[in-house]
Amino acid sequence: MAEPPEQRVLTGPDLKALQKALANPVRRDILRYLGKHGEANSTSVAKALGESTGTTSYHLRKLAEQKLIAEIEERSSGRERWWRSMMTNVYTPPGLEMTDDERTAATQIGALKMSHDLDLVVRAYAGYDSSEGWNQIYRAGLTLTKDQVEAFATDFRALLWKYTTEGAPGARDMAVRLVVLPEDNLTNPRPATSG
Repeated sequence: MAEPPEQRVLTGPDLKALQKALANPVRRDILRYLGKHGEANSTSVAKALGESTGTTSYHLRKLAEQKLIAEIEERSSGRERWWRSMMTNVYTPPGLEMTDDERTAATQIGALKMSHDLDLVVRAYAGYDSSEGWNQIYRAGLTLTKDQVEAFATDFRALLWKYTTEGAPGARDMAVRLVVLPEDNLTNPRPATSG
């Protein structure tokens, strides 16, 4: 079992800075690239994204300022710097006190994430029959107390790390999402569990 990275809790000001960093599409592309490839330098990122090394170097430094990526000092030498993502376990606790502009930033980050997640869902359904079991789709409705919801989320995070097998033969990077929220004010009945 892989050890989970230290959880980074984002405050309201952190969310505002994160939203500003993620507003730039090149920075989002860099984060996706590092998330997929693990480590990279500005040259490899530039080549993959079709950007100049000057552009990618600038954006890599800006992402590092926000602690979204970190330099791999043992691989870096001279002007060549290597980077890795720090986005593996970023968390915003519920009930966080925020100013209006911090709340707006959090909402904008959520919209960016949801756009990506919607694409994942569409891809999962489109390739469901031909995925040979790699695509799994499961929906359920539960009746839980607030304490049970908190325990469920904690257990879910632990379960993710229990099954993380980086570098194992045949392992693939998988997108896993969990959304838990009350179904209050919904006019449709609870969706049936489906696979």
